[in-house]
Amino acid sequence: QTVRWHIELQPWASPTPSLNYEASRFLKYISTSQISCEHMNLNSLKGYSETTKKPWSICLDERFSLIHRIRSKQCRLYSLGLGNDDNQFELSMANSGCEVHRFDPSIKAAHMQQGRHLWYHRLSIDWRDPNPAIAAHKLHSNTKKLGTVLNEFGHQKIDVLKADVESAEWKILENLILEDVVEQIGQLVFEVHIHWPGFEVSGNDSTVVRYWYSLLRELELKDFRLFHTYKDLSKPQMFLKKEAFNASSCYTLSWVNTRWK
Repeated sequence: QTVRWHIELQPWASPTPSLNYEASRFLKYISTSQISCEHMNLNSLKGYSETTKKPWSICLDERFSLIHRIRSKQCRLYSLGLGNDDNQFELSMANSGCEVHRFDPSIKAAHMQQGRHLWYHRLSIDWRDPNPAIAAHKLHSNTKKLGTVLNEFGHQKIDVLKADVESAEWKILENLILEDVVEQIGQLVFEVHIHWPGFEVSGNDSTVVRYWYSLLRELELKDFRLFHTYKDLSKPQMFLKKEAFNASSCYTLSWVNTRWK
């Protein structure tokens, strides 16, 4: 298996690079479901009332594995966050018997267990591991790639990966694709931020949007299908620092890995 260093970039949306064409292709893509999902929240399980502030939508249709793994108490959720107080979704999943791991560098202890099924880890999931040769990196050794954490925890699969990582999502997603870690994940629920390029994403505006689009197309090539998209109107309506294209700065996107039956 050859190591990939770069994702495949999609052809430009127009004969000459143009932000208008790139933005319109990208925004249409993230606003259009590719597959329909009938049951998308935990209400469809007995005894749950949905009180989540955000639509962290998961697909609980019978044709995908998640609902069966929840029923058999075998499901596992990884939640990547940054000091976000709203953990209602994680609590609901833990209450339904899922093993829930929440990664957040702002928590006080290295590892904490809350109830039978919910663990907090003072770890930041990143797109690179700290370099042990550089002393400064040792201070930040609570930063790891998702593949590294899976190996250390002895986990082969994650049923749901939820990420609200304030613009680190693009590079994290790229890392999951390049290292084939994404194939170990059943569903992805990501908040994506488009008011600026994101951490360590460089290039001019049209290059950035083409890169975002290419990343999401790579997910599609890995048999992930977008089943829910939510445009957050409570956030500033900004696209790459401009009020343009009628875009929100923030969307919540949910994909299901259709290989996971």
